[in-house]
Amino acid sequence: MLNFLQELRPLLRLRWLQLCALVALLTGVGVIAFQRKLCVLDLDIWWHLKVGDWIVEHLAVPHTGILSRTAANRPWVAYSWGYEVLLSWSYARFGLLGIGIFGTLLTLAVTYAIYWMLRRLSGRFWLACVLTGVVCSAFLFNGMPRPFFFSMVLFAITLTLLLEASRTGRMQALYWLPPIFLLWANLHIQFIYGLFLVGLFAAVALTQRLADTLGISPDFLRPPATLPTRNLVALFAACALATLVGPNFYHPYVAVYEYSKAKFAYSVILELQPLPFRWYSDYAELLLTAAGFFAVGWQRKLDPFKLALLTIASVVAYRTMRDGWFICIPAAACLADFLTPEAERDGTHHDGTDYDVAENDRPESWIENAGVATTVVLLLALFSRGTDFNQRELDRAISSQYPVNAINFLRRNPVPGPLYNNLNWGGFLMWYMPDYPVAIDGRNDLYGDSLDQLFFDSQSAAPSYTTDPYLNEAGVVLLDSHLPLAQILTVDPRFQLVYHDDTATVYARR
Repeated sequence: MLNFLQELRPLLRLRWLQLCALVALLTGVGVIAFQRKLCVLDLDIWWHLKVGDWIVEHLAVPHTGILSRTAANRPWVAYSWGYEVLLSWSYARFGLLGIGIFGTLLTLAVTYAIYWMLRRLSGRFWLACVLTGVVCSAFLFNGMPRPFFFSMVLFAITLTLLLEASRTGRMQALYWLPPIFLLWANLHIQFIYGLFLVGLFAAVALTQRLADTLGISPDFLRPPATLPTRNLVALFAACALATLVGPNFYHPYVAVYEYSKAKFAYSVILELQPLPFRWYSDYAELLLTAAGFFAVGWQRKLDPFKLALLTIASVVAYRTMRDGWFICIPAAACLADFLTPEAERDGTHHDGTDYDVAENDRPESWIENAGVATTVVLLLALFSRGTDFNQRELDRAISSQYPVNAINFLRRNPVPGPLYNNLNWGGFLMWYMPDYPVAIDGRNDLYGDSLDQLFFDSQSAAPSYTTDPYLNEAGVVLLDSHLPLAQILTVDPRFQLVYHDDTATVYARR
């Protein structure tokens, strides 16, 4: 076996084999995205698309609850407006296929960002490639490719720059962070996670310097990075100021505060609930977390930044399934750094001589990366012919999940509004039936706990549905046929059934 491994080592160092493995990893992720049609089956993608259309049409970012009849005048922050404009552009150019391609590209971007992070931190191709596959299997396909995929990409980049700066003691690469946060703050609200990351890095460095000054620094802790503490504090301030640049100014922070007070969404929406530990991905996330803590604790000197990051990230990630990436990415980064030999991590051999990069895998050149990207695109185009990832099949998938036939019926047989609808379909109705402002949709930060609870109770046919003011004033009611409210309204004298199929039921006021 030892002889076999020794013979295998030169083979694994072959450049063409490494590039083929990277192509296989990215292509595999793309094919899975094709098969699952993640974007077009996402309940929230449609209100993002409609908001993007509105921004393009008006050349402005909305600050109230547009497209809603129950919350039209409420303040609302379109904190993902950059994502929504890109989504609108994709649909305008390529239709439903554009939405699917956009989601697939976002998924591939997350995969490559994780690989890039692990490659830079470990310096080892096969470690980075295999570990990327494990990390992606833990969370990548648990959520739809929404704006928070941009947060995953930018978080991985930010963490890599911080860890490299800590390792080398050089600040130069960190000067990219303010522009990154300027972009991030206009793509997704979870830029706050990245700001926390930079703030934690600066706070740990400042605390360690203060402890050293007072002579109370424990011997088991890793010495603070040789980075100027003042520069780190100034960098954090610059990143925070960069998040204010954009049409929303400080309002995303208000949205963050409102989210922190929300309770209803976290009790009802599946992806916002804790891990149920029913699927492989749940246990993969747990194993990555354990491996990350092991990597930090097993080193000769404990890194307080990594330990604090993993601890806080665990609390956040295990509270909601959607935030699983927030622990998986840091845990993988700590593991990659741990598995890097000391000489490679510090850049010198134990005898003090410089470490020769040629002894290890060199990072891919831009030509090699371009070749990998081109090959992946060609392979995905080829594989897409063997799947149902095309305009017709995407349209069919949408028709099977959403009330397309019911809406087409209303177009042929108009019923006076206003509209009453169930929560899950609000985004789709906003996009596909824009003549009827929706009663509610997936923007939980717009409606708040009280309205969300009211609509949830009504669609569950709780006794209070009879006093629901929005149902009482509705002229047309469009509901999922499986909801209790859709069934109980058949005997409600206020409404008459005008359309029904296995997907949707439509009532009109008598």
